[in-house]
Amino acid sequence: MTDRKSKDRFIIVSNRLPIKMEKEGTSWKVSSSAGGLVSALSPILKDRGGIWIGWTGATEPVGLRTCREILDKMSKEIGYRIFPVILNQEEVSLYYYGLSNEIIWPLFHDLPGLANFEPHYWKAYRNVNGKFARVVARHSKKDDLVWVHDYQLIPLARKLKELGVERKCVFFLHIPFPSPDIFMKLPWRYELLADLMEYELVAFQTAQDRKNFLSCLNSFSKKFKTYGRGPVVEVTDGNRTFKAAYIPISIDFKGFTTMAGAEKVHSILKQYKSRLHRKTVILGVDRLDYTKGIPLRLRAFQMALEKYPELHENVTLVQIVVPSREEVPAYSELKDKIEKLVSSINGTFTTPGWVPVHYMYHSVPKDELIALYRLADIALVTPLRDGMNLVAKEYCACKLDNDGVLILSEFAGAAAQMYRHALIVNPYDIEGVAEAILKGVSMPQREKKARMRSLRKNIREQDVFWWVNNFLRVAAGKTLVDFPEKELAPILYGIKSKRDEAF
Repeated sequence: MTDRKSKDRFIIVSNRLPIKMEKEGTSWKVSSSAGGLVSALSPILKDRGGIWIGWTGATEPVGLRTCREILDKMSKEIGYRIFPVILNQEEVSLYYYGLSNEIIWPLFHDLPGLANFEPHYWKAYRNVNGKFARVVARHSKKDDLVWVHDYQLIPLARKLKELGVERKCVFFLHIPFPSPDIFMKLPWRYELLADLMEYELVAFQTAQDRKNFLSCLNSFSKKFKTYGRGPVVEVTDGNRTFKAAYIPISIDFKGFTTMAGAEKVHSILKQYKSRLHRKTVILGVDRLDYTKGIPLRLRAFQMALEKYPELHENVTLVQIVVPSREEVPAYSELKDKIEKLVSSINGTFTTPGWVPVHYMYHSVPKDELIALYRLADIALVTPLRDGMNLVAKEYCACKLDNDGVLILSEFAGAAAQMYRHALIVNPYDIEGVAEAILKGVSMPQREKKARMRSLRKNIREQDVFWWVNNFLRVAAGKTLVDFPEKELAPILYGIKSKRDEAF
């Protein structure tokens, strides 16, 4: 029987905190961080005495008193304690922009030609993981469950053990895991696999990701044996044993449906309808990244307009691109390419009263995004490769009237759950995506509603709480009820030395 008075805590460790600190003159601006991880995990930690450890996004020095004031205030607002990891500009450049995003990110997204295998990135990556480990050790206890997230922090469990700190560490990879022929290109492939084996549980988004991981293990050593079938298996090499699982992440379905029905969203929706009074609105929502396939999507939309003149003046594409890594040349070049394509399409097809592409290059507040989800007749979600893609699930959750069509890339992790009722496309097949757009536009109302009803049912049954409960059940034999409501953890508990007092 579960001991509801258990003092075990739930600790999330990720590269970024759910808040971002930015220096503005002599003061600090604090804002919420964007991204699927924050939207997925914030409802889980809230009011459960949880802790989130990560980098604040700042590299400028900030005094301890200022840091305490900011983080204490934010912790009370969001309902769980946040503790910062101190990183300087060089560490961010080498660990984050370097190894994490110039090597692991393209490699794990099946784009090895874009990887920059700089040797000095690796040392910085491991050193920064050592910093994260020291903060985790300082703010956690032996019985806490330390849930480490994503590719930036793969070595964290090993770094804790090197410090002589015993913690129950489990890991979830949000991005895809590549097949052996791609993974073997990584110069530090053995080390990274050894790091992953230090966790008690390594979980992935899809069965294919786990299969790729197990294939990599077997490619590098024949000692590994796997026991069990289904979403969770046990892996051993005779010396150590751990679990490998696939547990697809999801969203707070109830939270999105509640917001979608709110009066404020309804008011914003009316404004958008008055501006975009076309028969069909197609929506794309992406962070600026070469894995999202935005240029190919725009070319597919362009081809649809070229091949199917009946779409003219009846269809509008709203493409939102959230700024990201603009200081990286490849990303600024991608932005230029997208904007040239938008300009070309609009220059070719615009007529009085109709602009084919409405392009928005900025973050969109959540209530406005939900209003756009409700407005859109079609969501065009066509990444070249994606761990999951929560936009697909958010869109469906917000279609309260079951009236909408999801066009989804077969290379998004979400396709494994949604392929029966979405229109599945190969994002590299420009003509095929154009045909899917026409099919979505002309789909009979009864079929639209039947497909969307099934998609929403799947997401409702397998929401973010389902995801967390399944993960906790596999990781520790627990569920969320084993982490009942608690007060916030003490702020900055255990700071040891003067050197920790500024960053």
